[in-house]
Amino acid sequence: MTRIMDRNMPRAFVIAAALLVAQPVLAQTPAATAPAEAPASQFQRDRQSILTQAGQWRVRFDMRENVSFREGYEPLEEKLSAGDEIVRVVYDDGDRISLQHILVMGDDAGNHFVVKHWRQDWVFEPETVLTYAGPNRWTLTPVDADQRRGAWAQTVWQTDDSPRYGGVGRWSYDHGVAEWTGAPTWRPLARRDAVRDPVYDRYLGTNRHALTPVGWVHLQDNVKMGPSGGDDGDLTAIVQEDVINTYRKVDTYDPTPGDAYWAATKDYWAGVRAAWDEAIVASGGLYLEEEANRGAVTGKPLMDWAVEVQDGKLTTEAAIAEARALIARATVAP
Repeated sequence: MTRIMDRNMPRAFVIAAALLVAQPVLAQTPAATAPAEAPASQFQRDRQSILTQAGQWRVRFDMRENVSFREGYEPLEEKLSAGDEIVRVVYDDGDRISLQHILVMGDDAGNHFVVKHWRQDWVFEPETVLTYAGPNRWTLTPVDADQRRGAWAQTVWQTDDSPRYGGVGRWSYDHGVAEWTGAPTWRPLARRDAVRDPVYDRYLGTNRHALTPVGWVHLQDNVKMGPSGGDDGDLTAIVQEDVINTYRKVDTYDPTPGDAYWAATKDYWAGVRAAWDEAIVASGGLYLEEEANRGAVTGKPLMDWAVEVQDGKLTTEAAIAEARALIARATVAP
């Protein structure tokens, strides 16, 4: 296990950063290499591309503001960091796949700690997708028949399984590259930006996931947006940011602590996911307050209860009951 390295990124991001209910199943991690034989269909090829993102990785996070669109705004210096992260299959129901990211970090003294990171859910030809609708709000957005034909929705969830953003796109295999490109989507500020009280309050981002010879890469083109200052409530572009997160297959650290955490807490997290999904379906979306330093207000207690479950201080059933009560309280709009 290697020590996480972070020259510029806030510790809170490294530790904590990052609609359809399905029962989780324990699945084997697919290899990060292409199959010997071509898949039987585009659908099967897409599935293989998604599942290839599961594995044991060394991740490099590279975030750079490049172009300012507002007079007087100077782009920030790049933020670079790296860490060890496993990605495990939560469930694979054919046209629905869920992948859980888990950071497995250590120090030079041999100590280690594990952080449940972000989750990505994939749904083939979705009828709806959960999208960010502005500060503290998400909505279930219908997907037109033409838009969803042959497409996959990707929904990204935060460390406590509360929503972050969702979008629809297609896998392509042109020029020897397996790549999914989503349509531009709104998304809330990441903590690395929220803690600075910036002039922007959301991103308009485009996602790409592409396979590489050594793993895969998550590419983001984010335009950071803020109020224009007029009475019409329009948004204006402040600065453009590139995010390049590369996942390189390695076996230089022991993934056991991360797998032990997931084995002990996966049933608890299944209950948490179900509670979020029920709240979303009941309201056709979600209201949930976020805080700059911690993200969703539900984040710390939901994460803490998982640790107590793993340590044997709280039963899974009791933890799920606490989580359901918390989510019910936190999702009541004012």
